[in-house]
Amino acid sequence: MVNVDEYEVMTTSNVNEKLDKIHQDIKRLMEKSNQDYLELMLNNLRKDFTRSIITYLKDDAQTRLDNNMEICEMKPTCKEVFTDFLNGNTELLKNNNATETSIKEKKDELARIKDKAPYTKCETCFSEVQTLFNQQLNLIRSNDIYNSDSAQDEKPKISSIHEKKLVKEVLDPISNKQRLQILKEMSSKAQSFSALSELTGLRGGNLLFHIQKLQDHDLIIQRHERGDYMITNKGFNILMLLAEFQKQL
Repeated sequence: MVNVDEYEVMTTSNVNEKLDKIHQDIKRLMEKSNQDYLELMLNNLRKDFTRSIITYLKDDAQTRLDNNMEICEMKPTCKEVFTDFLNGNTELLKNNNATETSIKEKKDELARIKDKAPYTKCETCFSEVQTLFNQQLNLIRSNDIYNSDSAQDEKPKISSIHEKKLVKEVLDPISNKQRLQILKEMSSKAQSFSALSELTGLRGGNLLFHIQKLQDHDLIIQRHERGDYMITNKGFNILMLLAEFQKQL
């Protein structure tokens, strides 16, 4: 027969176990809620960023086509065709569905348009369109959505790390305090050269060196010639990875 003291000990032990289980359940729920909220926020940020990129690409295309196309009787017609082609490419960014096949189809489409060019001087206009198209492809790649048609659901393996490429394209560009400052400042809005100069304390060629370093590795881009600078999705993703990594330190 169990005495009162033994019964109280057993009861207290059971209660503590149940409380501990409830505590763990609540903790797991909070962690999942926080993670779900974080994923929602990141998803919204990516959507906002993608919309900004698409707006920039469309505006930039219009400006450069207006300024750099040859002046001839076909310009209005050709500009309309080029605009439709370039704007159609932004759907790959919007829908996050660029593949090797879809990129090849776009290249073939531009080639077919070029085959219909009636004049030798059309080469000037097509050169400008090709430059704009290459810019779009660079953004698609930096946006990490230029996918292979094969399945890519496998988790990345440590053995797959390409040391030379990773150091050159990621670690080297951000291994400087001022360059990291520049990326952080651009994470929320575009920045002018003078604003970046005030932020970093760098002037002229010294600042331009660091900006060029980030541009060369597709971490930032410039809006038009002499325009503001803005972060690419590649640059933004690197910042998010650094913020996550910092939690582990």
